[in-house]
Amino acid sequence: MNKKVLIVDDDPFILDMYVLKFKESGFQVDTAQDGKSGLKKAKDTQPDVVLLDVVMPAMDGFDVLQELKKIMPAPLPKIILLTNLGQKEDVDRGLQLGADDYIIKAHFTPTEVVNKVKKVLGLE
Repeated sequence: MNKKVLIVDDDPFILDMYVLKFKESGFQVDTAQDGKSGLKKAKDTQPDVVLLDVVMPAMDGFDVLQELKKIMPAPLPKIILLTNLGQKEDVDRGLQLGADDYIIKAHFTPTEVVNKVKKVLGLE
């Protein structure tokens, strides 16, 4: 497969767990621990999909999502919000801002997250 995924999350444990799962599934994986470095990496590496945490210091996932839409050349990567914010208004806001999907961490195993990413990319 040669698909690139960028995971932006400020929790090193979460990053390690998802990096492992995505690599096992044949993805190239890059990570960033905050929104600003996530934007830079997205611009530099042109991933196929960006998994984006919402609750991060300095720049939250909603801000990163809006900025990605402005700075990334077309075609835009698929952007999936991966967060523990499960309120309906958060989900609605993420989708209105242009996220391709919204995954609540607590409701999905890492394997299920990988499968959702494959679906969004049209690989399943």
